[in-house]
Amino acid sequence: MKFTTDPIGDMLTRIRNAQRARRSECVVPWSKIKEQLCVILRDKKWIQDVRVLGEHPKKYMVVSFKPDKMNLELKRISKPGRRIYKGKAELKPVLQGFGMAVLTTSLGIMTDKEAREKKAGGEVIFTVS
Repeated sequence: MKFTTDPIGDMLTRIRNAQRARRSECVVPWSKIKEQLCVILRDKKWIQDVRVLGEHPKKYMVVSFKPDKMNLELKRISKPGRRIYKGKAELKPVLQGFGMAVLTTSLGIMTDKEAREKKAGGEVIFTVS
């Protein structure tokens, strides 16, 4: 049994590695928060699809990539050893609006644009560009 101290960082690394190896999809161990993060990436058109497979103790996700976005720049911002929080006034667009940051707020997990609209700050999980 493998144990990781940063499961979200592990998911982002699996996605980066699979894309650099020119794979069309990758397999990631399932958790509720990882599923929510992948659904946000799918809804914002960064990835093609995410499917949850398997039964409860051995659930996993299959993340499918878009052929035109094969080199996503996924950068982990807040890590288990150093949490990064941004207030609503500190949230700036990533790459002048061409990228996206994903945050956990008191209103749930959302993008930086949604957080600015709802005037909420929170922990910056990762950025995509």
